[in-house]
Amino acid sequence: MHIAVCIKQVPDTKNVRIDPDTHTLVRQGVESIINPFDLFAVEAALKIKDETQATITVLTMGPPQADEALRDALSRGVDDAVLLSDRAFAGSDTWATSTTLAAAVRKMGDVDVVLCGKQAVDGDTAQVGPEMATFLDMPYATFVKKIEVLDGSALKISRQTDEGVEIWKLPTPCLLTVIKEVGEPRLPSLRHKMRAKKATIPVWGVADLGLAPENVGLSGSFTQVVRVFSPPRRTDRVLIQGPIEEQVEQLFRHLKESKVPGL
Repeated sequence: MHIAVCIKQVPDTKNVRIDPDTHTLVRQGVESIINPFDLFAVEAALKIKDETQATITVLTMGPPQADEALRDALSRGVDDAVLLSDRAFAGSDTWATSTTLAAAVRKMGDVDVVLCGKQAVDGDTAQVGPEMATFLDMPYATFVKKIEVLDGSALKISRQTDEGVEIWKLPTPCLLTVIKEVGEPRLPSLRHKMRAKKATIPVWGVADLGLAPENVGLSGSFTQVVRVFSPPRRTDRVLIQGPIEEQVEQLFRHLKESKVPGL
């Protein structure tokens, strides 16, 4: 079984800055980390590898420094890595990102399972996984908390919903987005750290993926950020305290005084 894990290098949340001209995240000179949800996807893949001797390839799209995220994944036990890096990829929205990642998975050719974190902490859209599955014409499941390999052609998965847990059987190849309940990410080992440090990571660009420049990056994006601003601070907030019965009475009184329709 061959597993592809898509990860993303995101700015550390303490250092997020927005370019005032392009309205996109400033990544140069900003400390970056692996998207926390993607680490759960890496762990899910490693668990499958522990049980089935699967092969794992991790891939990411980003500037040259995204190489660091791939080496981090290699240091945790992942087998191979691919960096998708090209100036043409800059400014990608979820559609263009999914187009690029799907093309990379297609180029790899023998992928049985694609794993992604449920969402990225910088965009919080949770769109890339399902969009990739659509481009790849794969069945998919989101918010997966447990994965069992039934045989070489199917998975049994547990999917968290607002109403409870759903149990699905999915044929492979398929795509899953996972949540933290899938397992706590393991720490890098010294042996794998040494291997990751020496690893040669291939870099694929637009030409390697067979994509047209106008279909990727900012030019291939259907959405663009027009304006970024901080919401105005409000000074009319009211803190309600006390036993629950008193809080209910206070809340009703404030709503009534605010002339909320229907009260």
